[in-house]
Amino acid sequence: MRIYHLSAECYPIAKVGGLADVVGALPKYQNQAGLNAAVVIPYYNRKFVHENTFEVVFQGLTLLGDRRIYFEIVKETTDKLGFELFMIKVPGLLDRENIYSYPDEREQFLAFQICFLDWINWSGQTPDVVHCHDHHTGLVPFLMYHSALYRRLAHIPTVFTIHNGQYHGAFGWEKLNYLPEIDALKTGLLEWAGGINPLACAVKCCWKYTTVSPNYLHELTINSNGLEYLFWVERAKGVGIVNGIDTDVWNTESDPMVLNHFNTSSVDKGKKANKKELCDRFNLDINKPLVVFIGRLVVEKGADLLPEAIERSIRQHPNGINFLILGTGDKETELAMQALKGEFPQNCNVFIGYDEALAHVIYAGADFLLMPSRVEPCGLNQLYAIRYGTIPVVRTTGGLKDTVIDLDEAGGYGIRFENATADDITYSMARAVELYQDTKKMQLLRKRMMGLDFSWGRSAQEYINLYNSLIPQP
Repeated sequence: MRIYHLSAECYPIAKVGGLADVVGALPKYQNQAGLNAAVVIPYYNRKFVHENTFEVVFQGLTLLGDRRIYFEIVKETTDKLGFELFMIKVPGLLDRENIYSYPDEREQFLAFQICFLDWINWSGQTPDVVHCHDHHTGLVPFLMYHSALYRRLAHIPTVFTIHNGQYHGAFGWEKLNYLPEIDALKTGLLEWAGGINPLACAVKCCWKYTTVSPNYLHELTINSNGLEYLFWVERAKGVGIVNGIDTDVWNTESDPMVLNHFNTSSVDKGKKANKKELCDRFNLDINKPLVVFIGRLVVEKGADLLPEAIERSIRQHPNGINFLILGTGDKETELAMQALKGEFPQNCNVFIGYDEALAHVIYAGADFLLMPSRVEPCGLNQLYAIRYGTIPVVRTTGGLKDTVIDLDEAGGYGIRFENATADDITYSMARAVELYQDTKKMQLLRKRMMGLDFSWGRSAQEYINLYNSLIPQP
């Protein structure tokens, strides 16, 4: 079974968020299960490209409106990532360093989608499934089924995965001429709220759409930035599949970014050694519970609640709690966190920016991971924490609800709270401090978490079952 994963991001080539982690792992595990899965992303002038060898496997000319563009399909020659990696290069358009935020971003991703379709069409390929990820690839199903240029591809099933339904990639009708020849009677499939909406179009046109957790599938009918009615109408097409994590990368016994390795038998000793490394570096007390936040400092992640909640928690437990923040985002939140660091230097420290190696050490050394997200379609951070024996403290939303069981429930191992408020976070921090003081329970929970299976092997099989349900069986 030949599968093409089409995405704007893929770890380790180009990463902004969880989309990259999924696309960088799911195809690998699908190949291990016997599929022939490949990834197609835009060409990025980045470190991975410079350090690896690529070959041109296809060249072509296409149109973007009245602009004639030359494109190349380049392939990484060794398949070192566990799957075939293809990149689409358009000089002056798809050959830049950054992934997003260019003024012609719409044209970039339109060109990416058109070049992909031209490539598989003109080269005579007939994949079994085209799997599109997020709005950057949302027009592919529409064009496959409603453009005369791609009539040969119209029978191929498409799956569309929504990693974050808040972002639609919408643009105005003045860019309609950028699309190849389409059936004029089908332009309504492009439309939502008066414009062209790639995410809405993909949901309408794909054979099946998936969300990255079952709970998020339901939440989209309540909160999806204006598409709630569409998700309600199309709910029969939706399937919720929890993301997995790459257990080859996230492995406490072999992680090259972590000096002090451990397993379920040595978890307490290993975590203490990693915690000491963190506390020495950030001037924190190893004997206090260490609560960490890793991620974007934005409202979506509940980061605006952190300054008040952290201050209140420190004042309530001056001798019993420490905080370490790794992230970047809203400047006011960054400044507020820096101010807390200055006010409580023995209890709080901040690293503004992102450092992948540091993140691994934090997961390995922290006692608790805080995720007060307002929106969290699946969340990977809590899965990394669970894998590394760090107790997740999460708001009950999206995939956090699907993956974290409160310790007061049967089989529980985490702390959950209902509301995105400083009050709920502060109360949860009090629960964390109380739990930390129960050494035996902490040891039990760490071992229980590390024995859970959130690998891509399980999730990849669910996608394979979905593909099989779409492909006609002989």
